[in-house]
Amino acid sequence: MEYCSVYVTTATEDEAHKIGRALVEERLAACANILPIKSIYRWQGKIEETGEAAMFLKTRSELVDEVINRVKQLHSYEVPCIVSFPIEKANPDYLKWIEESTEK
Repeated sequence: MEYCSVYVTTATEDEAHKIGRALVEERLAACANILPIKSIYRWQGKIEETGEAAMFLKTRSELVDEVINRVKQLHSYEVPCIVSFPIEKANPDYLKWIEESTEK
């Protein structure tokens, strides 16, 4: 079994909470960690600076496509940041918990 952490940015912590909660309830993610962040980015030809929220979701690699699709459905951004990173090494008990938490 392979596992991933999925990084998502949202407009607000409330939006991250809504998305994270839905993914955990739907067993697409074992957990969602939400952090306030400040972002500087280019959008539609202008440099923007704004407060956002970052979310790290823990899931099984085989669920990443479903996670991406579901986040896009729930997200307010036209082009949301949704990036997955493989978990190469981790506490085996933690990985077992991810597996059990995402079983349907």
